[in-house]
Amino acid sequence: MKYFIIAIFALSSITACKHSSKGHDAKSGATKIIDKIHYDKEKHLANVKQLTFGGDNAEAYFSTDDKKVVFQAKNPAWDAPCDRIYMMNVDKPLGKDEIPQLISTGTGRTTCSFFINNNQNVIYASTHETSEDCPPVPKKEDHGGKYIWPVYDSFDIYVSDLKGNIIKKLTNEPGYDAEPTVSPQGDKIVFTSMRSGDLELWTMDANGGNLHQVTNGLGYDGGAFFSPDGKKLIFRSSRPKTPEAIKEYKDLLADGLVMPTHMELYVCNVDGSDLKKITDLGSANWAPYFHPNGKKVIFSTNHHKKKHDGFNLFMINTDGTGLEQITYDGIFDAFPMFSYDGKKLIFSSNRNNHGTHETNLFIADWVE
Repeated sequence: MKYFIIAIFALSSITACKHSSKGHDAKSGATKIIDKIHYDKEKHLANVKQLTFGGDNAEAYFSTDDKKVVFQAKNPAWDAPCDRIYMMNVDKPLGKDEIPQLISTGTGRTTCSFFINNNQNVIYASTHETSEDCPPVPKKEDHGGKYIWPVYDSFDIYVSDLKGNIIKKLTNEPGYDAEPTVSPQGDKIVFTSMRSGDLELWTMDANGGNLHQVTNGLGYDGGAFFSPDGKKLIFRSSRPKTPEAIKEYKDLLADGLVMPTHMELYVCNVDGSDLKKITDLGSANWAPYFHPNGKKVIFSTNHHKKKHDGFNLFMINTDGTGLEQITYDGIFDAFPMFSYDGKKLIFSSNRNNHGTHETNLFIADWVE
């Protein structure tokens, strides 16, 4: 889900869209900007290309023919003061002044887009029916300096055509309904909802019918994706355990907030059975996506940073073994997705932003 677009990087009190890739000059003691598209240690990536050049861009997801992506962006130059949904071709990087096809309404705030109905439509969540304005962003200082995410109860899930016209509203329950993604087979949608009183995963058919609650453990369950065969789900979860953590979670949720500084990854069958925790790394582990073989998961984490002040992509087997670092930008790499043919990886990064606050989309050939 990307309404947490760039927001998630602030898990360690740093907002991803507020930082650039930087290094330290040992001789002068000064901070120097590192403008790199590809780092030497990134052996699984080849022919890395930058697709966007400005603003905050993230959560780019392929069409099933791997020709297009839908993504979320905040960019004043595009008249997008908060996250909007756009579409672009993957073989043609955007020009400096080029604005891609707008898919969302251009009002409210959006999150988590995904192609559906054989690439003829896009599904996404939006707050536009409640207000055309961007909803307010909570301030850390109002919550003891802790980093928190809003879970706006005005989010509902919509289906749009490729010109930005809404053709169907899929949810109409009070409370948060967002973070939808679609199975590779196109028949199921998984999303996060408050309709049962907690932030749980639910599935529904592509037409909005046949609702089923997948998870039921206390805590925020979200950011779910299907396995390549459509039989399993990977997701992130906070799952508080101590009395203090449980109280804090419930108190924040009552105010429409969650604190995502401690999240681990879980795998389960689509019906919720055979639930397994596959990471126990501490800190924030999130934005997971299945490797094309269905036996591994790529995800973003800050567990390896001493001050938890940066995110990189790692890969792990679904049994929790074989942890491997994939990317090495000094600040932020996240939101990975493999193309359906398994040949490409798209992700968001603060690399090569020339010392600005920009987060852009990058695509690379995947090397096993």
